[in-house]
Amino acid sequence: MADTETPFAYGRDAAWKLLTTWTQSESLRKHALAVEACVTAYGEAEAKRLGLAGKDLAAMMDLYSATALLHDFDYERHPTVEEHPFAGVRELERQGWPAELRTAILGHAQYSGVPRTSHLARALFACDELAGFLTACALVKPSRSIAEVDTSGVRKKMKDKAFARGVKRNDVIQGAAELGIELDAHIAFCIQAMQRRAAELGL
Repeated sequence: MADTETPFAYGRDAAWKLLTTWTQSESLRKHALAVEACVTAYGEAEAKRLGLAGKDLAAMMDLYSATALLHDFDYERHPTVEEHPFAGVRELERQGWPAELRTAILGHAQYSGVPRTSHLARALFACDELAGFLTACALVKPSRSIAEVDTSGVRKKMKDKAFARGVKRNDVIQGAAELGIELDAHIAFCIQAMQRRAAELGL
């Protein structure tokens, strides 16, 4: 069984293969990619803070990437709060994915009761709802482009309860607080992360 003490044996490619096997919805796949863009950007910043390089850096980035890609991989098959993300995490444990990845995925669902004690878990929670909201903000632009999205516009949209009503605003606010980052800075950081991968996200 893989854990955080052993080399990460399941990288991004394996995560993408598992995601696309379980998830046929293009929008859900794009959501996973958007969350990955934001989470890995935070992972890069954290790795820099820790002074990681070489194999340690590569392993950390694989972990952050795979966690983001797989956080909702079971949602299409198991969309209820009784099953998601628990069913997916059981499958990940069966396959031997690292405990830190599985714990972070459990923690991104507030109702799981699993505390977010790692930077990875806090980053995933902070980026999940926000990535979805930023996508919605981009898609209502004339160009349907993330390039036109800015922080002030996002803050205005957050106050409009009729816009992207499925997005939990409180999770976005709480996520930034758990990361120790001011909300506007968090929004701007994720916009930039998604802009760097706009083509892949279809935005």
